[in-house]
Amino acid sequence: MPRPKRILVALLLAAAAVGAVVFIGMIRHGFSARDRPSAAEAFLAHRMRHWAVPAKSRRLKNPFSDSAEAVAAGRAHFADHCALCHGNDGRGQTEIGRNLYPKAPDMQARETQGLSDGEIFYIIKNGVRLTGMPAWGKDTPDDAESWQLVSFIRHLPWITRERARGDEVDEPGQSDGDERSRRGKGISGGRRKVRLPLTRTLKGVEQCYAIRGS
Repeated sequence: MPRPKRILVALLLAAAAVGAVVFIGMIRHGFSARDRPSAAEAFLAHRMRHWAVPAKSRRLKNPFSDSAEAVAAGRAHFADHCALCHGNDGRGQTEIGRNLYPKAPDMQARETQGLSDGEIFYIIKNGVRLTGMPAWGKDTPDDAESWQLVSFIRHLPWITRERARGDEVDEPGQSDGDERSRRGKGISGGRRKVRLPLTRTLKGVEQCYAIRGS
């Protein structure tokens, strides 16, 4: 047998052996949503999420940007529809968020904040397959509520745990300029406190599971 073919056969046998070991391990261990995805799973999931968003959608710009009105509207919408899993501060540390597979992401972290506005908008509108993230909003490119959510998600890194629990956040003021570049330089801009709606848990449960009161 020619040497290239021997190398190919050896690689295929090695891949089959690794696959068999992984499969046997999974059968013995079982499948539980309590598990944390492996590094390989997380890497593949992030790549698949990236490829799932059309290039045209990645380039979409938020028509509301950092508008204070859009942040406020997005905050109220987030409290009604998202905080049940993601928490008021977007960190995903809720009973449901911690027990999904994969876990609800920390939306203050680079993995979310590093996405373009168009990517976040597309994920909100289309969901993520094989996760707990459903598709939300209207199936139109000018869905104002979803864009307002993008504005609020961009605002999440400014929310401290204390303010999330105490229902107060800092909201960008009109004189902030480019607030994201300020944040990168460690400079705080002019901000004003606004009320953060508490998680409306029962309403969120009803919306997800179609529960009706007696």
